[in-house]
Amino acid sequence: MPTVPVYEMSARATAGREVYARNFGTAPAEAERIMNEHAGAAYTLEAFEAAGGPGWQGQNLTDRDRSIAVITALVAQNVTDGRLSTYLSLARRTGLDDEALTELMVLLTAYLGQPYTSLAMEAVRRPVSQGAAITSTERQSEC
Repeated sequence: MPTVPVYEMSARATAGREVYARNFGTAPAEAERIMNEHAGAAYTLEAFEAAGGPGWQGQNLTDRDRSIAVITALVAQNVTDGRLSTYLSLARRTGLDDEALTELMVLLTAYLGQPYTSLAMEAVRRPVSQGAAITSTERQSEC
């Protein structure tokens, strides 16, 4: 097996690590451990670099706004697993309730169609404990 070079974490990657921790609802070290376990160190660093950029660090969008954008992107790609649950949890933590998330799915139905949004609606309706408390096994596909 090839050796993966050791990378030093830049300030941008450190900021991205904080974003992943916030989105996962864990400590930064735990977010990094989960990412490394499932995607490897090189991928994790690249993901942290991306999350440390203007998309997640800009001043004009809130985490609520970002969660809506990410939920929309995931639903458009028919992603309804732990990745969607992570951002549904973030949306709930930032003020969106199930009624608002239902309205979002209804709105998206007009643009994406029922097959994808009906599956996403099932994720919205899952008990919060199932959607919010994602195990590290389920996080494997979040990477």
